[in-house]
Amino acid sequence: MTAETEPAAADRVRKIIHVDMDAFYASVEQRDNPELRGKPVAVGGSEARGVVAAASYEARTYGVHSAMPSVTAKRKCPDLIFVKPRFDVYKAVSAQIRDIFADYTPLIEPLSLDEAYLDVTENHKGMLIATEIALEIRARIKDATGLNASAGISYNKFLAKMPSDLNKPNGQAVLTPKMGPRFVETLPVKKFHGVGPATAEKMHRLGIHTGADLKDKDLQFLAEHFGKSGPYFYGIARGIDQRRVKPDRVRKSVGAEDTFAHDIHSYEPALEGLRPLIAKVWRYCETNAIRAKTVTLKVKYSDFTQITRAKTSDRPLVSASDIEAIAILLLKPVFPPAKGIRLLGMTLSSLENAVTCSTEQLRLTL
Repeated sequence: MTAETEPAAADRVRKIIHVDMDAFYASVEQRDNPELRGKPVAVGGSEARGVVAAASYEARTYGVHSAMPSVTAKRKCPDLIFVKPRFDVYKAVSAQIRDIFADYTPLIEPLSLDEAYLDVTENHKGMLIATEIALEIRARIKDATGLNASAGISYNKFLAKMPSDLNKPNGQAVLTPKMGPRFVETLPVKKFHGVGPATAEKMHRLGIHTGADLKDKDLQFLAEHFGKSGPYFYGIARGIDQRRVKPDRVRKSVGAEDTFAHDIHSYEPALEGLRPLIAKVWRYCETNAIRAKTVTLKVKYSDFTQITRAKTSDRPLVSASDIEAIAILLLKPVFPPAKGIRLLGMTLSSLENAVTCSTEQLRLTL
């Protein structure tokens, strides 16, 4: 039996597809510039303080990857070609791909411009086999955009996410209800989606290295050591993930950061460097009709150590000036710094719909 027909526990088996574009930004650049095809390409800044946003598969063979400092990437791959990002183009291509998804299901949960979950348990095409839907979607993406996509297919989100990397690039893999629990047991916890480096390190200290080790821990132990994430870890260790694909998935935060050409040592240049970031995150809020209550300042020093400082307002922030006022409160205590500042970041969280915020404020004034 397949993942589409084999019964699960007490509930009907869901059919979840995770679609992940292959080296998306770099692939778009290679598509649009034939001279880049077959060559190691990094999307990002080539200057001394630049960072790689995406790397082509040719660059990855040299160990180049996203978030790597450009100088390190160039050292690993002397022939690396740097291309400045064109986010307007990436967004347009992403919209094309989302239109294809919408031909199959309304249950689409975007994770970023280049990946999304699709629940195709019931779908517009009336297709019964999720693997065939994934094949058709990937073929249509290739035909429409010239780009390759990979996919993972399973009966829940966690297990759909995991196999999408197994046959990259330009491939897909499926985990059936029988295969899922066994697959999880053999998987290192550091490769679990949702387990970051800090959590993986904590698990290692507790003697948890694989899914089988995680499965050996009871719910009380996991809740004690991992709080609200404990029940989630307990479930995925057994191949269980009840999270639904949410087409109205609310973004939890919005942020922007900038690495400076020269280290900053005084307050005024820091504030000037922060203002464009405030404008950027506020523009996102305005465009998407959302408001935030929490402002977080990120400071990265010349030795790459970093700190964060946050403050939460009792009411939603309704202007860029509101955000700047809190940013100033967070920034001033940082000065004078013991070492130069190479990067500043600004993140807004505790996001709410602007209409809801306005209604709530109206009630308060009545």
